[in-house]
Amino acid sequence: MAKTKESGKIKPEKDAAEDLRDFLIDGLKDLYWAEQALVKNLPKMAKNATSSKLKAAIEKHLGETKNQVSRLESAFKAMNEKPKAVKCDAMDGLLKEAESIMKETEPGAVRDAAIIAASQKVEHYEIASYGTMATYAKLLGEKEVKNLLGETLTEEKTCDKDLTKLAVSEINIKAK
Repeated sequence: MAKTKESGKIKPEKDAAEDLRDFLIDGLKDLYWAEQALVKNLPKMAKNATSSKLKAAIEKHLGETKNQVSRLESAFKAMNEKPKAVKCDAMDGLLKEAESIMKETEPGAVRDAAIIAASQKVEHYEIASYGTMATYAKLLGEKEVKNLLGETLTEEKTCDKDLTKLAVSEINIKAK
């Protein structure tokens, strides 16, 4: 992203998306990287959780996340595109923050609360991303892609609700 000094306008890169389909594919590439990164990082979060319920929730979502990677591969295929992961700066930052949060908290309820907070930031990013990409897919008439993304969106919303329930009914109370 190159800026011109005088106007503050950002000059597009050579391979910048020219239409909504290109932008949707770029979004799928980001999500593909993000989900693969989560598959690598969720076990570390589960290992650092002390609540058995939190560990179980993270492990359940790890299984869903592996399925979400496959679903994204199906979405690429439906659009006649080869699955390709492009580093997602937002997810990279959220995962670095999760690591930092775990280092800044002692094992126990406070760390568990911090893991939930970090996880929910990830979920909210995914909810926004999948919702937006599903909307684009619908507009572009990519029904299969819209349905695949919608299925993942539902899982992400459910995970967020489950984490909230666990936080307010147990973890945050213990951390207090």
